[in-house]
Amino acid sequence: MAATSPETLTLEGGADLKRALRRTERRRRLGAFSLTVPLLLFVLVFFFLPLFKMFWLSIANPTIPEYMPHTVQALRDWSPSTPVPEAAYKAVAEDLKHARADHTFGRIAKRLNEEQPGSFTLINKTAMRISRVDHGPWKAALIKIDKAWGEKPIWRLLKRQSAPFTADFYLASLDMKYNQQGQIVQKPVYDRVYVPLFIRTFWMSAVITLLTVLLGYPLAYWLTALPDRTSNLLMICVLLPFWTSLLVRTTSWIVLLQGHGVINNVLVWAHIIGDQHRLKLIYNQFGTIVAMTQVLLPFMILPLYSVMRGISPSYLRAGISLGAHPARAFWKIYMPLTLPGIGAGGLLVFILSIGYYITPELVGGQSGQFISNMIVYNVQQSLNWGLAAALGTLLTGAALVFYLIYNRLVGAGKVSLG
Repeated sequence: MAATSPETLTLEGGADLKRALRRTERRRRLGAFSLTVPLLLFVLVFFFLPLFKMFWLSIANPTIPEYMPHTVQALRDWSPSTPVPEAAYKAVAEDLKHARADHTFGRIAKRLNEEQPGSFTLINKTAMRISRVDHGPWKAALIKIDKAWGEKPIWRLLKRQSAPFTADFYLASLDMKYNQQGQIVQKPVYDRVYVPLFIRTFWMSAVITLLTVLLGYPLAYWLTALPDRTSNLLMICVLLPFWTSLLVRTTSWIVLLQGHGVINNVLVWAHIIGDQHRLKLIYNQFGTIVAMTQVLLPFMILPLYSVMRGISPSYLRAGISLGAHPARAFWKIYMPLTLPGIGAGGLLVFILSIGYYITPELVGGQSGQFISNMIVYNVQQSLNWGLAAALGTLLTGAALVFYLIYNRLVGAGKVSLG
């Protein structure tokens, strides 16, 4: 290397040293970034694309535009306050004839029935009988098949479902619907399902998070006070549940908590309760909270332990030596220093809780299930994927809102996983 002046250092051959260093640094960064490309692609394909697909399903409404194009065209300029034109009756008749020939009328009936119960029978019956009608007037022919064709609700529904995008799935997720006049109203109390489930999911997740803090904090503090060898040994016990199947752990709670399980048998044996008055500890909210607290407890202990390990014991001793009571010194000095661990563990446990499925499904019964169980029901049994996607999108949005609230009140920068 040769130097011509303090400002312009050059390499042998006359190359600028600063430029060479910048090029080398840029290559090093590009090399490091290229190592993360497989992970970025994995996250993109298996996380962001499914999220986008879920959101798309929650607003997409392709059934009626695809299988009833003539009806969509005939109702394009129709206003529900005016009589239904004969062209619309003719379009429905033509579309249902084609749908019956293509065996697609079941999809039309299913989609309309999701929004207006009773439409399944109406569409099926009309598709079967309209094929025998060769000419109009189509209004009289359809009303002869079913009087519902002479009323506005079915036409308002067809008009609303003619759009390629819809908010109907979100309305159903919030226990809302369109009334006979086409206005958005709340469903009757006895027919509300999802909002109570959302509320139950959030408050039970909050209780589970609080219990993990109350149980995990003393344990993490005790682990940090032990010698390293003993602490590491006990930490293996904390991690042991991760090496055991979640299904096995949840099933073990069924063995413990059921009517003739271990706990009830011990209580009866100790004459604390009678054999006819066994406690109902499972297939309810209590069973869900107990099992999920045990399952999620390590997610609280690990961040707490990592943060507590970084706090010097001299801080507490200094406070006590200056005259503070040990409890006051702990509360005023030690506890604030562990807030990053509490925040990280609490956020992790709460967000995991609101999306939990297996444990509430196995031990929750009817009163201990979460909104995630209803999402699975709509995917696997009712096959209403749009509603399931809307519920999933709302749940994802709720988790994001809770994170933003936490960031606003506490600060995401204070969250520490160790």
